[in-house]
Amino acid sequence: MAEENTQSQQHPATRGNESGLKYLAFVQVAAIHALLRFSALYAFAKEHSGPLKPGVESVEGTVKSVVRPVYDKFHDVPVQVLKYVDCKVGESLTKLDSHVPYSIKKASIRAKDFAAVADSVSESVVNEVKREGVVNTASRMANTVYHKCEPRAKELYAKYEPKAEQCAVSAWKKLNKLPLFPQVANVVLPPAAFCTEKYNQAVVHTAEKGYRFSAFLPLVPTEKISRIFVENKA
Repeated sequence: MAEENTQSQQHPATRGNESGLKYLAFVQVAAIHALLRFSALYAFAKEHSGPLKPGVESVEGTVKSVVRPVYDKFHDVPVQVLKYVDCKVGESLTKLDSHVPYSIKKASIRAKDFAAVADSVSESVVNEVKREGVVNTASRMANTVYHKCEPRAKELYAKYEPKAEQCAVSAWKKLNKLPLFPQVANVVLPPAAFCTEKYNQAVVHTAEKGYRFSAFLPLVPTEKISRIFVENKA
C-alpha cells in the first residue's frame, strides 16, 4: 500500500520530466542562444588567431580533458533543478488558480502558450545544431534576425536621428562651459577620432572579405558628426 502511494506521488514529477518544461522553457531557450553566440564567437576568434592558434588548441585540449569528466558527471543537474523549479511553479499556480481573477487567468494562459512555443523552438534549435553545427546555426539565426529587424531599425534611426543630433550638440555646448573641459576634450578627441576611423576601416575590410558578422556592425558617421559640430560652433 505504501509502495502504491509512493508511486502515485512520483507520477507528477515523472510526467513533468517526460513532458519537458511548462513554465521555464524560456530559461532553456536563453541558455541555448547564449551558448550558440559564445561558440560562434570562440570559433571565429580561434580561426583568426594566426600564429597563436596552436597554443589556443593546446589550451583547449587541456581544458577539455579536465572539464569533460566533471561535465559527464553533473551535466544533468541544471536540467533537473530547472525541472524541479518548473514543477513547483506549476503547483503554486494550481493552488492560486481558484483565487485569481479572470483577466489574470487569461494572461496566464497566454504565458503558457508562449512557454509551449519556446519549448518547441529550443528543441528545433538543438536539432539544427546537431545537424548543421553551432557556427552555421548561429550564423543563420543572426541573418534571420538581421533581415527581420533591419527595416524597423532604419525607420527608427531616420525618425530619431535629428533629435539625437540636437541633444548631442546641446550637451556638447553645456560641457564646453565647464572648467577645463575644452582642454581635456582637445586631448581626448584626436585619439578617439583615430580609433573611430580604424574601427570604420576594419568594418569595411571585413565586409569586403565576406564576413557575415560585419553586416551587424554599424559605421560611425565621423564626417557627419564633424560637420554638425562645426556648423553649430560657427
